[in-house]
Amino acid sequence: MTDNTKKLSRRTFLSTSAIAATGTVLAAPPAIAAGKVTWRMQTHWPTGNWYYEDVFVKFCDRITAATNGELIITPVQSNGIVPTGEVLNAVRRGLLESAFIYPAYWIGRIPVAGHLNGHIGAWTSHEEMTAFMYEMGALNVIREAYAEQGVFQIGPVSYSGLTLYSNRALRTTEDFSGWRVRSTGPAALVFAKMGAAPVSIPGGELYQALQTGVAEGAHWGSTATGWGMNLQEVNKYIAEPDLLGHMNGEVFAGLQAWDALGDDLKATVSEIVRATSADASAHFVYRDMLFKKQFVEEMGGELTLLTDDTVADLRRYSLEVVDDFSAKDPKFCGRVGEMLHEFQKLRGI
Repeated sequence: MTDNTKKLSRRTFLSTSAIAATGTVLAAPPAIAAGKVTWRMQTHWPTGNWYYEDVFVKFCDRITAATNGELIITPVQSNGIVPTGEVLNAVRRGLLESAFIYPAYWIGRIPVAGHLNGHIGAWTSHEEMTAFMYEMGALNVIREAYAEQGVFQIGPVSYSGLTLYSNRALRTTEDFSGWRVRSTGPAALVFAKMGAAPVSIPGGELYQALQTGVAEGAHWGSTATGWGMNLQEVNKYIAEPDLLGHMNGEVFAGLQAWDALGDDLKATVSEIVRATSADASAHFVYRDMLFKKQFVEEMGGELTLLTDDTVADLRRYSLEVVDDFSAKDPKFCGRVGEMLHEFQKLRGI
């Protein structure tokens, strides 16, 4: 390892890996009988990923249990009822009642979804993320934008950090030049400013793209979520530090479905979304550490450390992307962008 390679020997880890598989169960159309409501909730996660069961299914079951079955959430896997890219439309039109999914899919339609997803360098901890969303009020603005699309944005769920898997050792800004990275959302725009060549590749084709060299790297959430996609098998390096302490998924429902709930059910669902975000962040952070240790010690991978100057460039370009979004969408992105600049000042950045 070079001087810019992060060593793990001073840490203590356990080594574990859990793979959960389940069949797809699709619910019947939503029904209201004896005071009970059934929602179908589709995710972008396929059933083969360990966190499909550990996070998503448990979230659905948690709501069902907390409401004593008054609101039954039926989990639906990726593409289970509609293709992932059509989930927002499906929820808006009532073909689905709800979704547990990823904001980057809607940035072309709801630009401020990029803020919900999280910008590189925006925050380092779950507490900072929730302070920005709930205490500063960014989520209220984001909800306004989603409401214009016929859906209610219930809230973010943390997927832990933004990890770069790569077949190119990334340490300096120059190392990003021409790097073919599978990327989405604001991160892709930042990488383009860094000189990289972002490519859009569906999740189901990502493994082969990395295997054949069509892509030289990728991010799929944190180390642990990328591990669920087997990125560790087709990449030689993981770059550190994570580019965002906590990037977010989201939970939303159709406005009609949401408005049909009583205030008590709405409050219960909202609180479980917040609690699940905190639980999921710890769940993923712990497994990030375990899997990085396994990557180095068992798979011969290497953790490369980005220089301070490189991290500073990434943050600078990220704020440029924020300002670009603000200029294009002053109604929503402009307001949240101002909040983010103020938030960074409060953080001393």
